[in-house]
Amino acid sequence: MKFVIRLHAEITIKSKGVRKRYGKVLVSNLKNILKRVEVDDEAPIKVLWLWDRIEVNVASQDPLVAEQISDELQRIPGIAWFSRSHELQLNSTSEADFTPILQQVLTTWSARLQDRSFAVRVKRKGKHGFRSMDLEHYIGGGVLQNVAGTRVELRRPDIELRIEVDNETVRVFGDKQQGLGGFPLPTQETVLSLLSGGFDSSVASFQLLRRGARTHFCFFNLGGDRHETGVRQTAYYLWQTYASSHPLKFISIDFAPVVEEILTHVDNGLMGVVLKRQMLRTAQIVARRSNAQALVTGEALGQVSSQTLSNLSVIDEAIDTLVLRPLITMDKQEIINIAEHIGTADIARSMPEYCGVISIKPTVKAQRDAVLEAEARLDPELLERVVRAANVEDVRHIGESTDAQIESVSSVVDAAQKDDVIIDIRSLDEQEAKPLTQLPAGITVQSIPFFKLATAFAELDSAQRYLLYCEKGVMSKLQALYLQEQGYNNVGVYQPRREA
Repeated sequence: MKFVIRLHAEITIKSKGVRKRYGKVLVSNLKNILKRVEVDDEAPIKVLWLWDRIEVNVASQDPLVAEQISDELQRIPGIAWFSRSHELQLNSTSEADFTPILQQVLTTWSARLQDRSFAVRVKRKGKHGFRSMDLEHYIGGGVLQNVAGTRVELRRPDIELRIEVDNETVRVFGDKQQGLGGFPLPTQETVLSLLSGGFDSSVASFQLLRRGARTHFCFFNLGGDRHETGVRQTAYYLWQTYASSHPLKFISIDFAPVVEEILTHVDNGLMGVVLKRQMLRTAQIVARRSNAQALVTGEALGQVSSQTLSNLSVIDEAIDTLVLRPLITMDKQEIINIAEHIGTADIARSMPEYCGVISIKPTVKAQRDAVLEAEARLDPELLERVVRAANVEDVRHIGESTDAQIESVSSVVDAAQKDDVIIDIRSLDEQEAKPLTQLPAGITVQSIPFFKLATAFAELDSAQRYLLYCEKGVMSKLQALYLQEQGYNNVGVYQPRREA
């Protein structure tokens, strides 16, 4: 089978040298990511750069392989759209030779065309003895004759039948599937994202990954182990889903000493602004050690008191590193909608709000002199100390380290025993799309989405063994570790073997 990939439009308008470089980076990323698609070792996936397109070729015709490839291509930055391509050779220019093309169109589309409107779009490259319109009319008439209930609608059809004639090669395309757009990783410079695990910071991180910036994650821990577990989930999810072609760092900083100092020495109304300034100063130290050229935050104009123009101006004066705020003009609902689309919304909902400091009457227009006077009472060496004590982790290893920790307590099983209760912690949409089936008799499946698990588990029967399940196993292992750390010894992970 073959997939044809089109580059994001902003890549195609660049100079030849830049376009070629971006194309080569994208090809390399595709080769790296598509290695995890399960295919025969003797017929690996091949990725070819052809200037106006990229082709992905694999000998297998397995629908599951096609589904896996499509799933991966939708999440790789730099791709505008892609389609399954069915190729034929054009042996002559007479209308009679359109028959094989029509047969391929019917094979590809008949099941979905019934009782729907369609339009045939033909693009040609090269010299032929027929016009694009001739082929469009032939294919359109053949579809009308062979598929019940179809009708032609040129302006707003239900389905577009796209055919490309490239000299002697004819391509009949399947569904046109949207990619992420943006630029391939890492064609832009490195940035450091201040990740809290909430809606805003995860969407801001995604936006920079999508634009081709290698995005490391800096986490200021204000809420203990549970907070860090959730943020590590977010970082791992973003890397695994949108950036797995390249390693990223996760830097966790215990910010409790800084918060304690602010609570002790700073006036109530200025606490929020001073906290943000201290965070930026700390992040700048981390950025310089990580060779990051900018910081990324999820701030949106006017969303909270520290995010007024006046306060943001005072906050930014604390450092000389560029601060990027990709969400600055977005409404909260817009941000939540994007989080839903990219898959971080459920994790964000599971996060309690950790504000660090709560001002009774926070200022919306902090005075620079008052802020500097308050900061003069703070220990200038404290930020360096918390950075030196920070935990730096390769995001790729979050899954591996979780495996090692969970296996050390023998909590992972590939087969449930009679009377075990499996808790499906996936979102309800995931559960409906891929229900957990083929379990032995006597096994109960209970649905508790992971963002409700921390509170719901305390109400379950302490004498019953529970096995957590999610499709890839990472989320269930992280949740099991957290519950075990809270003293629950009746929790494990169900990770069934994949069928060969």
